Amino acid sequence: MKTLIMLEYRKIRLLFFVFTLIHLTSCSSVQKVEIENFQGIIISNDSIDAYVKTKMEELKIPGASLAIINKGKVVHHQTYGYANFEKKLKVTENTIFEGASISKSVFSFFVMKYVEEGKLNLDKPLFKYLEYPDIAYDERYKKITARMVLSHRSGFPNWRENEPDNKLKIKFEPGTNFEYSGEGYQYLALVLKEIDGGNWTDLENKFQHKVAKPLKMEHSSFIPNENLEQKKAEPYDKNNNWIDLKKNYWYKKDKGNFVSASSIHTEPIDFSKWMIAVMNKEQLSKSSYDELFKPHSTITAENGITYFYSLGFASDSTKPENTYYHSGSNDGFTCWYLINTEKDWGFVVFTNSEYGIELGENLFDYLRE
Repeated sequence: MKTLIMLEYRKIRLLFFVFTLIHLTSCSSVQKVEIENFQGIIISNDSIDAYVKTKMEELKIPGASLAIINKGKVVHHQTYGYANFEKKLKVTENTIFEGASISKSVFSFFVMKYVEEGKLNLDKPLFKYLEYPDIAYDERYKKITARMVLSHRSGFPNWRENEPDNKLKIKFEPGTNFEYSGEGYQYLALVLKEIDGGNWTDLENKFQHKVAKPLKMEHSSFIPNENLEQKKAEPYDKNNNWIDLKKNYWYKKDKGNFVSASSIHTEPIDFSKWMIAVMNKEQLSKSSYDELFKPHSTITAENGITYFYSLGFASDSTKPENTYYHSGSNDGFTCWYLINTEKDWGFVVFTNSEYGIELGENLFDYLRE
């Protein structure tokens, strides 16, 4: 009996030793990754998270999700706050956000696939691919090219609904000035749909085939499926009031459509895969990247800052060379990303609020000190 007790005791000690060894080994292998700010200075993830949380409280942002890239790799990914404030459901790594106007950068990348395949010429008038009845009353539209559209020089307004008469119009001679225009981007999306001879779902499938799948972006889509919709954060307005998307004009108008200027649904890790591909100049040729990054539009603001817009990317005189960014703003969803192609450094932040752009800009200021 005593012998049996001793054997059991030894077994228990051995099992305890094995479990302890496994625990210690696993703990030692989980090391905090060093994060470099834009200047290359090491900064702790705790200080970054503390800054983001402070700003979120200051700006009254319900939820956010962040990814930071160093040397072409994600070194920090964190979620904050609530995807559903009323139910106190937290933002998780699976939470999906509307990317709003950062769609334009990804769409421009997508367009260059058609250029490389010889299906689209950046400088060929778009009406030669597809006539546009909505603006046929103004012959000037026949001068509009893909290059003009992607650099916001088409002459179209942002959205016709913002015009006093709700009518699509050309506000200046195409190619001679700058006006931010989602309408132009959507005309180009119609052209791509015509080139492929399909519907909006077919164009989404082309995006998945040409861009998302090669980059292993499994949670990104211009037309969100049921799975993405179920994982989507709830939107909130400037006063932190919940927005009922089912009653929202833009949501109802755009539902089921491939809206090239504003409809991408995604999350930071997935979106970072595209950012890293752009940093590494992958998936497209050098000449395509030269076109994407070349400034086509120059605007000097009243504060003296000079802004540049290329084909889907923005830059300005306050930021270092080779730095490109874009913001996004839909009702209840705002976001901001920035990349530097020389340092392979960047970050993206998504929010379910109206203040994600301010958060992104403030965070860059913090990360470049």
